[in-house]
Amino acid sequence: MSLKAPCLFILFLASFQVLAQDPFENINSKYDEQNPVLSPDGKTLYFTRSNHPQNVGGVIDPGDIWYSNINPDGTWSEPVHPLILNNSGWNGVLGFVGGSDVMYLFNHYNESGGAVKTQGISRSLKTTSGWSFPTNITVPYYKNLSKSHGGNILPDASIMVVSLESYDSRGGEDIYVCFNKGNSQWSEPKNLGSQINTRYQEFSPFISNDGKTLYFSSNGHETSGGTDMFKAERLDDSWQKWSVLEPLDQMNTEGKELGIHVYDGFYLYTSTLNSDGYADIKMFRDVDVVEPKMDTTVMDSTLLKGIAIVEDEPIVDDKLITLFGEVKEEGSNKPLNASISLKSTSDSLISTVQSTKGSYALKIEAIGIYRVSVEAPGYVSHQELLELRSNRINSFEMNFELQAIKVGTKVNLKDVLFKQSKTEFLESSYPELNLVVKFMKENPKVEIRLEGHTDNRGVAKYNVKLSKERVEAVKSYLVKKGISRKRISGKGYGGSRPIADNNNSETRVLNRRVEFTIVKN
Repeated sequence: MSLKAPCLFILFLASFQVLAQDPFENINSKYDEQNPVLSPDGKTLYFTRSNHPQNVGGVIDPGDIWYSNINPDGTWSEPVHPLILNNSGWNGVLGFVGGSDVMYLFNHYNESGGAVKTQGISRSLKTTSGWSFPTNITVPYYKNLSKSHGGNILPDASIMVVSLESYDSRGGEDIYVCFNKGNSQWSEPKNLGSQINTRYQEFSPFISNDGKTLYFSSNGHETSGGTDMFKAERLDDSWQKWSVLEPLDQMNTEGKELGIHVYDGFYLYTSTLNSDGYADIKMFRDVDVVEPKMDTTVMDSTLLKGIAIVEDEPIVDDKLITLFGEVKEEGSNKPLNASISLKSTSDSLISTVQSTKGSYALKIEAIGIYRVSVEAPGYVSHQELLELRSNRINSFEMNFELQAIKVGTKVNLKDVLFKQSKTEFLESSYPELNLVVKFMKENPKVEIRLEGHTDNRGVAKYNVKLSKERVEAVKSYLVKKGISRKRISGKGYGGSRPIADNNNSETRVLNRRVEFTIVKN
């Protein structure tokens, strides 16, 4: 069993006690670091870095997402720049939902690489190939005229708080709350009122897991410097009545403090005081700070509904959580009535459920490895591996897009993998290969063209040869399983058709792939 999250938090805190130098020495730079967000498993620290020459927009880029992984000794690795999560706008992590594999992001993305003309939030899922390209989520009347961004989303995706310079802002940026209405539908931003917002600027809010304590930065209240951090308690459900603001004097300086995130026993935030660049990531440990536990909630297929659980419930391996999400048609977002099946790694059926108007929910054990299959008549079946290793979460979201069975549909067999420079399958490839066999048998009129691709490293002619041989390996497997050879053609393209940046080790792997295209139906 993997290391539990609380142990990772202890490791995180230990780094501040053991190291004499700045524990963020590998992270803070002469550039602007802001919006530090720790993954729920405690292994990865995400942050936004501005004006770095490696950013998508170069030195004029307002901010890209970077991340660093924790080392066994408690230090942090050299930061990595994930291209798939970044564009030329301001990019930052809003938070995680249901665990470390569902990430919400500020702003929208354009998969074609063109200008982004809409605003809102986005969602990326961690797959076997890394983070998926973010899916845009529309929030009604979400508008931010400011270059500053900030906020967070609760782990059950029920609430998010954001700072915006928008329609009814009282000055510069104000703080707003949005509520999840289910089915990826959000309420319009609601201004938190004059007790919080002033005619000046309120930045980077953070709401505690129980939805009651608000942390934020402001230059519109009495402060010890230009911009300081405060907290306030929500007094009712109107989100307009708040306790007297309490300045976080233990961290406030004559510099500018922003981007606070609260964890068990410590704060992460950004400050311009004694910074290597414009702003650096800081940490303040406070043993009196204990992030409140939220009333455990789950989602049904259409709307968030709270179900209270005893907070002191012992942690046991057989705890059940809710797996939920949506099934839509790729390209149109049309909701699909599909069958979602969970199997063990030994292929034993655990559970199955039908989605209704695209939405589904079912109970599963909180710790386990599952193979999730999604099927709908007229669509190419989809399969993913789901690995859950924490019984401290209460729900987990998985969304799927199915491709229609029609001529021209291209399917990436992302889990069909080979040993390096060979045509021998890795063991993990067989479930997806068998899914292709099942698809071909259930659709006897379908004919496909297999296409093999590599990255651009090495000699081009050898890459073409290898990609052809891998196509033949897939074809041979399908034929051995009873599929007529006449229904399968194929070609190897080597590294001539990349779908991702070959100069980045994280995205290069996406170019090493086998696909099939439906050529007859």
